[in-house]
Amino acid sequence: MARVVVEVMPKPEILDPQGKAISGGMSRLGFTEFGEVRQGKRFELEVDGEVTEEVLAQAREAAEKLLSNPVIENVVAVRAVEEA
Repeated sequence: MARVVVEVMPKPEILDPQGKAISGGMSRLGFTEFGEVRQGKRFELEVDGEVTEEVLAQAREAAEKLLSNPVIENVVAVRAVEEA
């Protein structure tokens, strides 16, 4: 079975309170190398058979219509992943 990963992130102009909380926690724990943190979503879609360009196009369409809110989020990646 193959898998497609879809990654969705808030648009840059949208406030990200979870990302700000994570950023503050990281600095308090001594992780000072990192600046701003943005939190997104990752979806894993199982595919019977192989991941073709058509499957990736269908996954992108599903991501844009169902897995994301296009008013406040961008679909930033749709890709096949190898099974471990």
